[in-house]
Parts: sequence; structure tokens; C-alpha cells
Amino acid sequence: MKTLQAPIQSAALLAQLLERLETSRQPYDAHQYRTVAARLSEMLSDSAIDWAPLLTQSRAAAQLYENAHYAEAGLCRSPLDAAMHAEVAAREAIEAARRGPAAPDRAEPDAAAA
Repeated sequence: MKTLQAPIQSAALLAQLLERLETSRQPYDAHQYRTVAARLSEMLSDSAIDWAPLLTQSRAAAQLYENAHYAEAGLCRSPLDAAMHAEVAAREAIEAARRGPAAPDRAEPDAAAA
């Protein structure tokens, strides 16, 4: 008899491997990455299993789940505050770049006093 615990453990191991590949400073084989990601994505498609604990624990699994279930989940598992702050910071940086370098203040203190 197949229990639900085995797929969850297998998916957790795949998620850990995927995260190690993503954060590795050493080069890795792209085929290996795609294989691990595809297998984990396939496992996450089983709707009979409650994946919530794994998705909370693993950023890589949560991203795969979001991508595979975008129509239902959208980006609901992504931290909205962090994404919003990143967007605001990016817009501010773009605006600052458009304005160009700030001109240094060349006013002389003696001229203002006179």
C-alpha cells in the first residue's frame, strides 16, 4: 500500500536538491537541473497530497508550484511586501538614472553672505 508520506519525503528531497543546485557556487549540468525541476513539478501536480508544509518550507518548490498552478494560485505564495519594495526601489533607481548625476553644490558661502 502506497502511503502519502513517501511522495512528500521524495518531493522534499528533490526540493532540497533543487535549492542546492540554485545556490551552488560550482557549475552544474543544466540537464540535471531540468530533470530535478521536472520531477519535482510532476510530483507537485498530485492534487491528492497537501503540499502546503513543503511549499512553506521550500522556496524552490513554492516557485515551481506557482508556475504550474498559476491560473489558480497566481503569485499567492510569493512574499508580496518584498516584491513591492523591490519594485519601488527599482522605479526610484530608474528615475534617478534618468535625471542623471546630481550636480555638486557650487555656491560659495561668502557670496551668499554678501
